[in-house]
Amino acid sequence: MRDGVSPSYVWLPQGHWPTLLDFLLQRFPDVGAAIWISRMARGEVVAGDGQRQQPDSPFIRGKCIYYYRELEHEADIPFRENILYRDQHILVADKPHFLPVIPSGRFLRQTLLVRLKQATGLEQLTPIHRLDRETAGVIIFSLNPASRGAYQALFQSREMRKQYQALAGLLPDAQWPLIRRSRIEDDAQFFRSCEVPGEANAETRIELQAHSGQVGQYLLQPVSGRKHQLRVHLAALGIPILNDSLYPTARACGDDDFTRPLQLLAKSIAFIDPLSGQARYFESRQQLLLPACSN
Repeated sequence: MRDGVSPSYVWLPQGHWPTLLDFLLQRFPDVGAAIWISRMARGEVVAGDGQRQQPDSPFIRGKCIYYYRELEHEADIPFRENILYRDQHILVADKPHFLPVIPSGRFLRQTLLVRLKQATGLEQLTPIHRLDRETAGVIIFSLNPASRGAYQALFQSREMRKQYQALAGLLPDAQWPLIRRSRIEDDAQFFRSCEVPGEANAETRIELQAHSGQVGQYLLQPVSGRKHQLRVHLAALGIPILNDSLYPTARACGDDDFTRPLQLLAKSIAFIDPLSGQARYFESRQQLLLPACSN
């Protein structure tokens, strides 16, 4: 781990390339030869046994190669995370809006995982569930590989009780609480999900907590965990979450508008600890504020 960044890796597949560099240039076409040669000169491309790799190193099928990603320009995300809890098995963080959980695409150091590794020095830190970049709130990390499976199993068996808050429009004549069940699949636009006909695989309990003017504050309790489930369900009801750039229709990509965060917050998570048997409850310190009514 270097400054919070753990190495990426690639297994060399079946095939024939004159050198390792030839393979890397084909496997990662957006990374030029000069960058790979520079990384190798700094000792940042190594085999699984720690041996430094050179541009003329032979391609050997089945070898695992580790390397460090670099981003020439990475925009700063001006919001900070908080650590709510930490023991020898888990770390619970309060993630701000706009911050990705893990490195991907145009985000590397400006991610929750790298920031937490920088702050704690915990190389084995791993998120055990998902939280969208646009969504703020509570997320759990494992820091002990030996116990990681026990906590992951709670999500698989739906024993993690999660509650979200959202701000959205009002739904006239609705009877609360409302249960939304539907089938959610990947959309033709790969970055979105959509409801389709068929047996339901997603369920959300929706309750109106308060309202101001034409905006309601909702408590959302997902029974399942489909991608973008809460955003899809509220949009399908005709009350998309405020500032949602994907639902009901995707807006053109552009720079983040930090003044308009998605009004969705992973407010709390509760479970019975699989190791100690104790009841656990963690709540975000963040709030979604209803707009003030104008007279």
